Amino acid sequence: MTSTATLPIDSPISSNIGTTIRGYRLQKGMSQGDIEKRTGLLRCYLSRVENGHTIPSLETLQKIARALDLQLAQFFAEETVGKEMSSLHLSEEEIRFLTQVQRYSSHLSDSDRKLLLAMVRKFAQTSLG
Repeated sequence: MTSTATLPIDSPISSNIGTTIRGYRLQKGMSQGDIEKRTGLLRCYLSRVENGHTIPSLETLQKIARALDLQLAQFFAEETVGKEMSSLHLSEEEIRFLTQVQRYSSHLSDSDRKLLLAMVRKFAQTSLG
């Protein structure tokens, strides 16, 4: 199966991504069965995601995005930053990397998370310069 994070049902993140997925799916005239056929994800799993009971990993979101002919960033495009990111085309390797970062960083303290982000920024500046 796929790896998922579990949040309280009333979590805004939990319901937002599910609502967003459902909105795009319905906009494209697709059923959960259509997504199941294109992704291999079970219809009951898709229902749990859309109803905010389960939050999919980035890899799973990428599968759903492809099934809907969308870029991954479009799921988060409510804000200006998300809209700017929608032009990014992430490779499978980049998505796997970001999924791992997400998985490991969820166990870090706030100060450790800030340190990790500072290190990533420093590495990015070094590779760009």
